[in-house]
Amino acid sequence: MTIAQMTWDYSDPRTGTSMPASFFFDQGVFDEEKAKIFMNCWHVVGHINEFANPGDFVVQDIFEQSVVVMAGRGGEISAFHNVCRHRGNRLIDERRGNRPGVIRCMYHSWCYNQDGSLRGAPRTENLEDFNKKDWGLRHVRFEIFANFVFITLDENAPAVAEIASGAEAEMRRFLPDLDNLELASESDVIVDANWKVIQENSIEGYHFDLSGPVHKDLAALINFEGYALTPYGQWWTYIGPPNKGAKEAYGVPLEGSTWQTDWFFNIGIFPNTTFYSFPYTDMVGTFIMIPLGPEKSLLRFGYYKPKGRPMPPVTEAAIEWMNTQLGPEDIELNITNQKGLHSLGFGSGKYLIDPARPNQSENLVHHFHTLCYKAIRE
Repeated sequence: MTIAQMTWDYSDPRTGTSMPASFFFDQGVFDEEKAKIFMNCWHVVGHINEFANPGDFVVQDIFEQSVVVMAGRGGEISAFHNVCRHRGNRLIDERRGNRPGVIRCMYHSWCYNQDGSLRGAPRTENLEDFNKKDWGLRHVRFEIFANFVFITLDENAPAVAEIASGAEAEMRRFLPDLDNLELASESDVIVDANWKVIQENSIEGYHFDLSGPVHKDLAALINFEGYALTPYGQWWTYIGPPNKGAKEAYGVPLEGSTWQTDWFFNIGIFPNTTFYSFPYTDMVGTFIMIPLGPEKSLLRFGYYKPKGRPMPPVTEAAIEWMNTQLGPEDIELNITNQKGLHSLGFGSGKYLIDPARPNQSENLVHHFHTLCYKAIRE
């Protein structure tokens, strides 16, 4: 079957079938997603407070592309391709750090200012028609949304605020310290699963009290009957009110603790960015699914805490619980799901769309699949 022959009728999730399995491992589908989704979408890089000092930088890789976001001497932020204009050498290999002076290419010592302009290039003084102003690093479009820095490789992409109209207001309802965050830790995990398999796992409540024991622990912290999964076009929320009877969370007593919210709050922006806060935690998490291949993804977990404030024991315990219990339990499901998609006994499945149990519905999974399909087909 050619890529053009791979189709899916998404019109009625209640009576139709789920997205065909081949969309989760076919190389042609992956190549189209790369070209039509990820080379055109917005990618979150980090919080604006990560660029507080001149020379502070974060590097964001998008497949073979690499982009540097850096703070300049006057506090301004710039984004530019992470490649020397002389012979194409990669300039910075670290994920984040600080370059207090110039960005120097290790190959021939071309040096760039923090705004990407070329400061000096050895032995070019006698070249005809060589003007340093013409040989600065090529800039990349960036925007600040909810005080997080986003980049895109598409100069014509709609603004983040347009794609996610209303999302920032919803974030501020639950995350009062959104402007005053600092990165506490970040971890990357390689998972042998398609990025959509990982995303769909996170945006349904069907498996919460049916799969592993850690999910049951999470469900016990919220009033699960009130768990709501709501699509808003190219962004969505899945939010659960607190279990007011909870006395401890993640094995730690709640008494005396502080938190951003006692709700389970999650907000996603298409295609792969999630901001969230666990119940009773004083942190804002980022959960990014970065595709590496049709059946391999990098999961990037970022944990941000209120700047200058000690992290409460409950929050520390929640991050440890996420890294060692909930995360691994979900990742095991991702891997076994990916393996099963190859079976001749599957092909496609059935969405659980149950109006009587909206908290356990897979309506967001269908919504997400539809966005992905439309992006590469329509």
